[in-house]
Amino acid sequence: MSTTKKINTTADLAIHGAPPAFTEPLHVGRPNIGNRDEFMQLAGEMFDRRWLSNSGPLVLEFERRVAEHLGVKHCVAMCNGTIALEIAIRALGMTGEVIVPSYTFIATAHALHWQGITPVFADIDPRTHNLNPDAVRSMITPRTTGIIGVHLWGRAAPVEALQSIADEHGLQLMFDAAHAFGCSHAGQRIGNFGRAEVLSFHATKFFNTFEGGAVVTNDDELAETMRLMRNFGFAGFDNVIHPGTNGKMIEVCAAMGLTNLDYMDTVIEANRRNYHAYREALAGLPGLSLVTFDKDELNNYQYVILEVDDDCPASRDQLVAALHAENVLARKYFWPGCHRMKPYRDLFPHAGLVLENTEKVANRVIVLPTGTTLSVQDIGVVAAIIGQVVGGKLK
Repeated sequence: MSTTKKINTTADLAIHGAPPAFTEPLHVGRPNIGNRDEFMQLAGEMFDRRWLSNSGPLVLEFERRVAEHLGVKHCVAMCNGTIALEIAIRALGMTGEVIVPSYTFIATAHALHWQGITPVFADIDPRTHNLNPDAVRSMITPRTTGIIGVHLWGRAAPVEALQSIADEHGLQLMFDAAHAFGCSHAGQRIGNFGRAEVLSFHATKFFNTFEGGAVVTNDDELAETMRLMRNFGFAGFDNVIHPGTNGKMIEVCAAMGLTNLDYMDTVIEANRRNYHAYREALAGLPGLSLVTFDKDELNNYQYVILEVDDDCPASRDQLVAALHAENVLARKYFWPGCHRMKPYRDLFPHAGLVLENTEKVANRVIVLPTGTTLSVQDIGVVAAIIGQVVGGKLK
């Protein structure tokens, strides 16, 4: 059932004193939940076995199916995407300085800083929102040991250019693929690039395991090292052979993952429908554009990204405020950029001087709600709110 009331005139909007358009908030990243009966069956089997953690059969099956889906040799499931980043970084032997974008979720930088590694922020391409290879090259120093590319919005980072730079300078290359599960580049599933790629299965992702993550790789030795690291370095009973931590995925999370794997195509189709509904509803509004996706590549359409240009009659922040007043909880991803958040704004107070595109993009992006709980009617109401704020004519 829709949570909306119909909007007919400007006077109906909360920004003009009426109740909000949505009686319940529309969230970015509201969890998508698959077949509950299937999940409960898997959970029941888990309870019957009394095997809740420590590489149980559900985790092993989940790893097998994810690896098969992506066409990679190894999936090493983890308790969350941040621990997966940290373990991959350490397994690759990164130290000193590692080049990353500032326009990403803060966990990408924190996973380095947490381990005493300096994240060096390189600028992005304003067209793709992904790392600019020329900017990466300009940030290399004798202390640089690696590059972490981010496939933002599920659109692939410039993997070939970054691999070329890494090879030229003897650097490790890995990718934060938290946005990109099920996406492709040059016809190949993301997960097959660099030494390793990190996935997030957090509840807000289009595909979730309640909470979880994974590292996928085609490197046998690296996969074995990460399996040791996620379980305190144990190789059998009472036999610790590697430094490690507790990064294991638990069985109930794998049960959710297996359930949602069977539901994933339904979620992607809903996201695709919503994306095209937004495109149609917002067409013609001045100063606004939606980030597009390559029709020849796979995408999960997890994010609907609106860019507010300089010639828009309303500012990005005015639009966000108006949407929030109507219970549309749009988000300013990834504002203001990692380099302007603690602790990095204190460590690198002048980073903005070399991150011009990062700051421009961070100041103009709005992420709009999508997912299986959103209807096309809801999207029409969201578009009506945006249209009235900018004063344009809706299509």
